[in-house]
Amino acid sequence: MSYSEPVRAPAGSLVVRPIGAAEHVAFVRAQRSVSFLQTPAWGRVKTEWRSESLGWFEGRRLVGAGLVLHRPVPRLDRFTLAYLPEGPVIDWGGEIGAWLDPLAAYLKKHGAFAVRVGPPVVTDTWSAAQVKEGIADPGIRRLTDLPGQWGDPVGARVSSGLKDAGWLPQNPRDGFGVGHPQFKYEVPLAGRTEAELLRGMNQQWRRNIKKAAREGVEVTVGAGGPEDLKAFHDLYVHTAERDRFTPRPLRYFETMFAALRAEGLERITLYLAHHQGDLVAASVLVRVGAHAVYVYGASATEKREVRGSNACQWAMIRDALAADCDVYDLRGITPTLDADDPHVGLVRFKVGTGGQAVRYVGEWDLPLRPMVYRAFDLYMRRRGR
Repeated sequence: MSYSEPVRAPAGSLVVRPIGAAEHVAFVRAQRSVSFLQTPAWGRVKTEWRSESLGWFEGRRLVGAGLVLHRPVPRLDRFTLAYLPEGPVIDWGGEIGAWLDPLAAYLKKHGAFAVRVGPPVVTDTWSAAQVKEGIADPGIRRLTDLPGQWGDPVGARVSSGLKDAGWLPQNPRDGFGVGHPQFKYEVPLAGRTEAELLRGMNQQWRRNIKKAAREGVEVTVGAGGPEDLKAFHDLYVHTAERDRFTPRPLRYFETMFAALRAEGLERITLYLAHHQGDLVAASVLVRVGAHAVYVYGASATEKREVRGSNACQWAMIRDALAADCDVYDLRGITPTLDADDPHVGLVRFKVGTGGQAVRYVGEWDLPLRPMVYRAFDLYMRRRGR
């Protein structure tokens, strides 16, 4: 699914200009669903970037909006990469040039050497059953090798339009890069009940959820205060050491909760799973409109058998359903279905929820100053992006 269906602009010409945070937030609230990466709050989280809110106007009417993160070029600080993660929030079903041309013109005038967008538009969808069959078939190596996926004509048209207009795809073959993931796993919620969602899960997931309840695991919503965040972060650091990834500092999460909650208390929620007084799992859910996103999780190595992580996931899914969300988003996966690939374990875990694997249009660059862009691209390649 696409994140949003904003007001469709008339056929007249569009003008891009800066808007205030309050006007941007009001526009976001008027949409059914928007990526949290396109809220003004996210600009306050990404302190290493300069941010600004831009609006698309047809006359005096605001018909689109975008959060732009500006990244300076090393040793050329007057030029920036202008990045709109999972955005902008415009009518992607319309004429792309009418929306993106004035954006590029504005950003070039204000010092950007390139624009990077991440259209929140789906190109392909695979059911959980298709993904399971692909993993079991040694002849299938990737999601894109699977026959019979559902293709979205809007996504195909957006991809083709970007390519024809000179935009360059920035999507790594393995699905993960420096940007945001092109392949995700999502559980559709619209029109479904809790019982239907449980039936859609595989037997292992249902068994784990029941076991957590039987073992007395209690999931509570944290207040997001210093003690709760410190408890989550300690468990998150433990998880990072066990699973060998680099954890973010506590200060990052303090900033994230403060910034997102300033736009609405429902925007970000911390879930804590306890068993007999011990914190066994924790997770962070972000919601903008009808789109609920699982963004961070942590689990204890001890007491894994009580299935605190499954209990957290089920609590978040139920709360997203109760909030009338259209989708529960488990974020990125790689497109691999190769049983020998270490990334396939993450795919298997998420497939257990039922749901579907989804490919988005991905991220695309438009060079505005080709020589500076080539220098930046070379710099990024040398440092491994």
